[in-house]
Amino acid sequence: MILTVTPNPALDVTYDVDRLVPHASHRVRQVRERAGGKGVNVASVLALLGEPVLVTGVVGGASGDELRGDLDRRGIRHDLLAGELPTRRTVTVVSAQDGDATAFNEPGSPWPSGLRDALVVHVERLLRVHRPAVLVVSGSVPPGFGGEGCAALVSAGRAAGARVVLDTSQDALVGALPSGPDVVKPNRDELYAVTGTTDPVEGANALQDQGARHVLVSLGADGMVLVEPEGTVRRARLPEPLRGNPTGAGDACVAAVARGLAGGSAWPDVLADAVAWSAAAVLSPVAGEVSVQDVARLRAVVTVEGTEVR
Repeated sequence: MILTVTPNPALDVTYDVDRLVPHASHRVRQVRERAGGKGVNVASVLALLGEPVLVTGVVGGASGDELRGDLDRRGIRHDLLAGELPTRRTVTVVSAQDGDATAFNEPGSPWPSGLRDALVVHVERLLRVHRPAVLVVSGSVPPGFGGEGCAALVSAGRAAGARVVLDTSQDALVGALPSGPDVVKPNRDELYAVTGTTDPVEGANALQDQGARHVLVSLGADGMVLVEPEGTVRRARLPEPLRGNPTGAGDACVAAVARGLAGGSAWPDVLADAVAWSAAAVLSPVAGEVSVQDVARLRAVVTVEGTEVR
């Protein structure tokens, strides 16, 4: 089983418009609301593809109730901690003209003293009860959570014998690295923000120097680069880029990695799956969804190359 932790879940609201034009009024063609936050999206993809998964995090208020209700409707197992603060919302505007998505992400309310520790204790309990093979810590963190909170979650997962996948950014990423996550998945911009380099291998090495083991860098249309602890560098990509909504691509990538770790797959296969699942998510109108048929079709054309770096 896989346990996903989303410190900062959200109720995702998606607006479909014909064309997004700055400084103009828009007629919304369709509105969709669903449980979101990166760890929730990871779990959604895993559930769609038949992988046992459990969602946790902190939710509150009417938006938190809506988030729980959406998970129930979609049959995604959850054990969420109740908080007093209302769950944040995100708004994504998708243009039908070109498929581009523009997102507006609320930061979340500052956490009161003690809530961070309460979540860590809650996750420790779930680790003891369910003994997941993989723990995913994913997404932004609310004010007051910080790198210390992510580090505590990573440490809890490793102490319980789970493989830990970390997908966050900025101070939360840097603060959690000394705890030794098994896999870290920054995108190009996130890697640059914490290392100051645009070279994915150099950036990955910098994260490894601080405690990360495997580093998987997503490069959008340029594919992905995996740097392993012993120095192997693997690159994977599709023959040509896809047009669509990239909002949930990174979450689908993390889902593929988590399933690969849970099943003991070889890293070239994990990397190829990550590219295929990520690309399949681009073809979906909302984050947290992929088509099984798209995954199979795209997986067949992914190329993986590996080189040894000393």
